[in-house]
Amino acid sequence: MEDSYTIVLDSGELLSGICGANDGNLRVMEDSLGGRIAARGNEISLLGADEIDVCRFKNMIDCLIAVVREGESPSPEYVKALAIALDSESDKENYADKAPESQSADNGAHQDIIHDAVINIPQGFRRIYPRGKGQAEYIQGMRSCDIAFCVGPAGTGKTYLAVAESLRLVLSRSLRKLVLTRPVVEAGESLGFLPGDLAQKINPYLRPLYDAMESLVPYDTIRRMEENRIIEIAPLAYMRGRSLNDCAVILDEAQNTTKEQMKMFLTRIGAGARAVITGDATQIDLPRRSESGLLHAVEILRKVEGLHFSFLHTDDVVRNPLIKKIIQAYDETDG
Repeated sequence: MEDSYTIVLDSGELLSGICGANDGNLRVMEDSLGGRIAARGNEISLLGADEIDVCRFKNMIDCLIAVVREGESPSPEYVKALAIALDSESDKENYADKAPESQSADNGAHQDIIHDAVINIPQGFRRIYPRGKGQAEYIQGMRSCDIAFCVGPAGTGKTYLAVAESLRLVLSRSLRKLVLTRPVVEAGESLGFLPGDLAQKINPYLRPLYDAMESLVPYDTIRRMEENRIIEIAPLAYMRGRSLNDCAVILDEAQNTTKEQMKMFLTRIGAGARAVITGDATQIDLPRRSESGLLHAVEILRKVEGLHFSFLHTDDVVRNPLIKKIIQAYDETDG
C-alpha cells in the first residue's frame, strides 16, 4: 500500500538547508526513495511511497536536520552518501519493523559514519564523502594506522580515496610529500620502448593516480607540488635502500607485485609515514608461476597489530552502475 508522509520543520530556513541549492538534495533523495518529494513553506512531504520508504525518508530527514542545525550545508554528495549508508545498514524487509528508538540510534550511527570519514582537502574542489560503510571504514583505517591495505574490484574507489586522503595530509602540511609508486607490469600487451627520462617512462603507469588528483584539486596545485618536489614518482624497482619518512606513500596495483617486492616496499616505510596499498585480486598480470605479493601479504600480515585491511566488494562499486553488472557477469562466468 502506497502512503505519504509530511514532516513539519521549525522554520523555512531549516527546510531550505535540507533542500540544498536549487533543491538538488531533494532530487538525490527522490532517486533513492520510491516516491516524489514536495517542499513548501516549512513542510516537506514524501508522496506515493510505501511504508518502508516512508521510514527511510524520516530517518534521512532526521540526519539532515542535525547537520543543518550544526551550521553545515549538506551537499547532494553528502545526501547520496547518507542514502547509501542507510541502505547498506538496513535490510529492507525488516527496516519498518524496528522500534523508533532503535531507528534513532541508527540515524546517529549513520551520521557519525559519514561525518567521521569525510575528506576535506585544502584547495580541493569539494568534500569527499564515503559511499557506504565499506568506504567509510577504509578511510578511517587510513587515518588510524600507519599502513593500510585495500583490496577490491574495479570501481570501488580504492585508488581515488587513497589519493584524496594523501592529498589532505600533504596539503594540510601534516606530511611533507606524496610518493606515488606501482609495479611496472603491462596488462596483457607489450608497450615496447618508451622514450624520455625515468619519470616520463613511468608516467603512463601512474596515469590513474594523476586522474584522481586532477579530479580533486586544480591542475595548478598539482603542477606547483611537482615543481616543489612535494609529489614524487618513485618506480618500485628503485625503492630498495630508501627510508620514506614523514611521507604519504601510495602503492597502486599492488596485486602485480611479487612477494619480494612487497616485502621490500613495506620495509621502506619510515618514521611518521603513512602508506596505502591498493589492489584488485581479480586483475593479476604477473607470470603464471609468480605469486602475488599483495595476496601473500594479506595472508601473513592479517593479524599484525597496527595494520589495517579493507576488503571492498561488488556491492561497493561506485564508478558506474554498469561496472557492477559487468563484474558480476564475469564472476558468474569464471565460477
